[in-house]
Amino acid sequence: MVSLLLPVIYLAFISLGLPDALLGAAWPTMYPQLGAGVSWAGGVSMIIAAGTVISSLASDWLNSKLGTGKVTALSVATTAVALFGFSTCTQFWQLCLWAVPYGLGAGSVDAALNNYVALHYESRHMSWLHCMWGIGAAGGPVIMGWALAGGTWQNGYRIISILQVVLTAVIVFSLPLWKTPADSGAGESFTPEHRTLPQLMKVPGVPEVLCCFAFYSGVETVTGMWAASYCTLVRGLDATTAASWASLFYFGITGGRFLSGFLTMKFSDQQMIRLGQGIIAVGIALLFLPGNAFLLAGLLVIGLGCAPIYPSIIHETPANFGKSLSMAMTGVQMAAAYTGTTLLSPFFGVLAQHTTMKLYPWFLLVMLVLMTVLSERLHKKTAETRAKNT
Repeated sequence: MVSLLLPVIYLAFISLGLPDALLGAAWPTMYPQLGAGVSWAGGVSMIIAAGTVISSLASDWLNSKLGTGKVTALSVATTAVALFGFSTCTQFWQLCLWAVPYGLGAGSVDAALNNYVALHYESRHMSWLHCMWGIGAAGGPVIMGWALAGGTWQNGYRIISILQVVLTAVIVFSLPLWKTPADSGAGESFTPEHRTLPQLMKVPGVPEVLCCFAFYSGVETVTGMWAASYCTLVRGLDATTAASWASLFYFGITGGRFLSGFLTMKFSDQQMIRLGQGIIAVGIALLFLPGNAFLLAGLLVIGLGCAPIYPSIIHETPANFGKSLSMAMTGVQMAAAYTGTTLLSPFFGVLAQHTTMKLYPWFLLVMLVLMTVLSERLHKKTAETRAKNT
């Protein structure tokens, strides 16, 4: 029965990605009609991110009450309603209101699904599922482009909303297939533990993994967000070329996660994390070299390096902290990742504005070093804990 559920989870990961890039794709058309400023999209993104952090932290409690299947169905339905609400907006403040349920829906389903896959499926599925997220994230702007070409941005949001409604129906019909926590792999029964954030912070390795996640998200977000600006302001490329080159980073992540699924059959999660960090280091080194060919290769290689890290850290959560704490830990890890995404990219933007965009590769290098050090400390502490418990 679990094998029948896997295609549903794949569809759910695609749906997670579909709305993520819609706002950026439609904003040049949206903001004049909404009476907004061009920079106001950042405010909407921060509202969404805040809602996502809150719902990620609450996902453990919600999952214990409803179960993963019902949480997923409820969250996708909430996202569908919010996206339809976006399509009805005529003023900017309305967009901000609808951003609240969108963020709340996205965070809880992300944490619930990631934990479910970590408990019930092999590491390769985690990589491939996050690859599906990349396909959804790439497909959203395509759908919005079709809507803009043949009508309005409102139609783009309505199409994605309808797709989310269809997925909600599929998930509802699949509810009998979802396992309870006690049905987890290898026949091992366990009772989920529910702890507050201060209590979790006392668990060995938790501070390290949260900071590691935040810095990883910083590497991913800063690379993608500021690549085009770096190409234009520092390397002298025209805006069109810079935008297309920046997209190579996302192609690297999506393709890399597809390949990572095969590599996980041979390597452990920890080895995949180290492999990704090493590849990122190579990509950053390429950015320091003169010549646009090295710049082009560097962005692609950084994307390839980022590919295995996020799925592997999530997948090893039950091994690092125990199955009973895995749902609580997945929620706070998601919250840490979203916090890093929300804070580190704007921080670099302010830093670059007041100094120079030439800091781009240096900033990435600092975050990579911090992530790597924290990752190694995490694995050292969790290994010591497992040794004491055996």
